[in-house]
Amino acid sequence: MKDQASASRQVDRIELFDTFVRIVEAGSLSAAASRMGSTQPTISRRLSALEHQLGLKLLQRSTHAMKLTEDGERCLVLARGLLETWQAMDEGLRGQAAQPQGTLRVLAPHAFGQQQLIGPVADYLQRYPGVSLEWLLNDRLPDFIAEGVDCAIRVGSVEDPSLVALKLGQVRRVVVSAPRWLEAANPPCHPRDLAALPWMAVRTFYQDQVLLNQEATGESFSFAIRPRFSTDSLYALRHAALRGLGLGIFSRWLVEDDLAAGRLVHLLPGWEAPPLPVYLVYPYSRLLPARLSRFIELIRQAAPLAIDL
Repeated sequence: MKDQASASRQVDRIELFDTFVRIVEAGSLSAAASRMGSTQPTISRRLSALEHQLGLKLLQRSTHAMKLTEDGERCLVLARGLLETWQAMDEGLRGQAAQPQGTLRVLAPHAFGQQQLIGPVADYLQRYPGVSLEWLLNDRLPDFIAEGVDCAIRVGSVEDPSLVALKLGQVRRVVVSAPRWLEAANPPCHPRDLAALPWMAVRTFYQDQVLLNQEATGESFSFAIRPRFSTDSLYALRHAALRGLGLGIFSRWLVEDDLAAGRLVHLLPGWEAPPLPVYLVYPYSRLLPARLSRFIELIRQAAPLAIDL
């Protein structure tokens, strides 16, 4: 009987941790109650019970605001990890019969996330109706545990050995401009002919130096640039190119339609900037929740078609 009571208390505590995490994610007790199909007094009692059991104050609450205490911030990280492990163990024991449930948080690059990957995301949500997806757009790698992020799609290198990085492929990059820069001078025949032209830059991948490679011969050529316009957004760079501000290095998939329509031109076909690797990144764990493992399976299949690697 004592062991049974102890096990029951552990289950109760997991439920309390779940309520605490949902309160933080919802931003208020009333919002958490609405999401959980409960009442605010019930949610408040659960929070008080957890604080009493732990002997810690987790949230500072006022009429208009709610803020995590230092103990609450530590508890949030540990609670999320506990809930992930508990759910993954439950799903693992039930095997393929387990249907993905819960909220999946994915951090995706701005450009891919706004356009190229929405199709696979829609397929995923249609396939697994028990999952809700938070699609967060940012080009950085997150603090997975502290931010509660399940996985991230990363363009560029991944150097953290504690992370699993599954390579999805690589993005081709080409030099593009508005037609006016070809009409105003002799067409360039070699990268050295581009150095004196007005340049734009994507600050996350190149700022003051351009390297181009010719695949057919293996020749490489680099030169310094002083950008007239620099940005951290591929879409802003594209619009600037369409307005004729200068040359830029673009992911091929982003400008494919503009090249076909003649709005932009590909300078020096055969010469390309080094391709950028694309990774699916997540923290190492022996147990992955079904919602994450299914997303990994789908995105590894869909990414090559979605981002024109």
